[in-house]
Order: sequence, then structure tokens, then C-alpha cells
Amino acid sequence: MPFNINGFKSYGLVYGGTRPSLFAVQLNLPANIGLDTNSPTKFRFLCRAAELPESTISPIEVPYFGRKIKVAGERVFSDWSVTVMNDEDFNVRAMFEAWSNALNRMISNVRDSNISAEQYKIDLEVFQFGKDGETLRSYIISGAFPTQIGAISLDWDSVNQVETFTVNFAYDYWIPNVETSSKSTGTNVFAGAATVDGPNGPA
Repeated sequence: MPFNINGFKSYGLVYGGTRPSLFAVQLNLPANIGLDTNSPTKFRFLCRAAELPESTISPIEVPYFGRKIKVAGERVFSDWSVTVMNDEDFNVRAMFEAWSNALNRMISNVRDSNISAEQYKIDLEVFQFGKDGETLRSYIISGAFPTQIGAISLDWDSVNQVETFTVNFAYDYWIPNVETSSKSTGTNVFAGAATVDGPNGPA
């Protein structure tokens, strides 16, 4: 069977493979910061690259007589980043700069007095589409805020290009939102289990 191309077609890439270019990112804005409400729509079109979030559980090494075993530790949520194209109105970059400035002022080292607690955090959603336009899967990235707005390189040799910059987000956790499609078998559904609170479930 491994040497039979028909087996690969029947059991491997049955639907022809998922395309990394078929995605979108939906951004919500935190309240009370005074950000341009039109910028999230423009961001959806200018977000050129993103990623489906990784899943990481850190191992704990336990030594015993000069040997070590590894047991499952706690889950770690690594930072998440996007690459954004820059238009001449600078609206999307200005949105992120204003958001970052509200978290900590450039000079005075204080947070915007109009936001308190965790109001500066938002939920992002990243969508993976099929070749027919169907949403195959989506993830909600919860409690996100920008930690780094990347530099934009300027160079006289850079012609026939559109400027881009990266935005790095810290976040609390991610969970799947859309888990099934017409092509899935249901074996990849776990959002309900992902939100269980404690050993006995929600109170």
C-alpha cells in the first residue's frame, strides 16, 4: 500500500490538501481607547500572513538514579504574530500604535486612564477556508493584546514592493470555534472538553 499512488489518493490528501493562502483574521477593538472603528475591516484585507496557533505542553523532567523520565506539565501559550501590509493612509499601523500607546504611554510610563483591569484585551479569530470557500476551521485567540509592532524597513533599492510590518500578540489562551465542515469526520471536535472547569466540569 505505501507504494501505491491510488492508496495515497484514497487515504491521504483526499481533498487535495489545505491551502495556506486561504485564511482571514478577524480583529475586535478594545473599548474606551478611541481607536478608528474602520481599521479592523481594513486590517482583515491587509493581514497578509498569520498562523494557526500552536499547541504546547511543557514536559517536566523527573530524575531517578541518573536517568530522567518526562511527565506532562502545564500548557504554554506562545505569542502569536501577523504580517500586515501598509497602505498610504497608515490607518492599520496607526491603530496598533494607538493601542500600544494606551497600554503604556511613550513618555509618561502610565496606562490610559480610560481603561481599567483587562479592558485592553480583545479576542481575535483566525479562519482557515477550503478551496470552495467553506470555513474548515477557526480558532479564537482570547485575551490578546499587542506586545510588539515591528519596524518597517525603508530602502532606496526596494522597488515594486508594498511595505509590511509584523505585530506580535500575547494572549491568555486559544480554543477552536469552528471545528467541523462538510469534509470532517468529527474526530477533531474538542472545544467542549477544552473549556471544562476543573476535574468535575463547570460548577
